[in-house]
Order: sequence, then C-alpha cells, then structure tokens
Amino acid sequence: MPVKKVLVVDDSPTERHVLVELLTRNGYQVITAESGEEGIEKAKSELPDLVLMDVVMPGLNGYQATRTLTRNETTKHIPIIVCTSKGQETDKIWGLRQGALDYLVKPVNGEELLSKIAAL
Repeated sequence: MPVKKVLVVDDSPTERHVLVELLTRNGYQVITAESGEEGIEKAKSELPDLVLMDVVMPGLNGYQATRTLTRNETTKHIPIIVCTSKGQETDKIWGLRQGALDYLVKPVNGEELLSKIAAL
C-alpha cells in the first residue's frame, strides 16, 4: 500500500518544519505531533500510513510511544521509522526492538528517507 499520509512526531519545531517541507514537497499529506502522547493520540485518530518518530522528547519518549503504537490493536499495522539524534548502535537496536521498522539518525538525509518511504 503506497504511503500517502505521514505523522511526524518531534518536539523540535525546526525538525518538524524540515520534515514537513520535505514530505509536502514530495506529495505526502503530513500531520504533526509535538510529544509522544500527542503522537499516540493522533496515530489513533488519523490512522496515518507511516509515523516518523523522534526519540528524545519530554514526557513519553519515542521508544515508549513506538512500543505503545506497535502493541495497540488499532495502530499496530502502521510502520514507524525512528528519526533521532541518538546514533549509537545500542540505540538503534533498542528502537527496532520497540517495533520500529527502520531507524535514521539526524540530520536525516532527505533522499534516504524518501527512498525508505517509497520502499514500504
């Protein structure tokens, strides 16, 4: 199923703006959330085709939000790509163990992200 609607979950206004610009310019409908809690809420109500999840956020972090979404009956089918500044191999392994489909380190390479989305 082609990805049309993407939920970007990131507490950084700059990161959200960069991802929204990139995705919108490439024909995707984009929804944003500023926290893990809001991300879970919007994933359940909007049912996006993909979630781009930051890790380091106040309150519920991206690992916790990813785990919640991948274990929820309503949202477990939605692929999640973690986009974070946490670049250690252990961070990546942990992110994938929480149910993320893929893991990108910031600053995200736009072409790499788009090719990963196209491959879904």
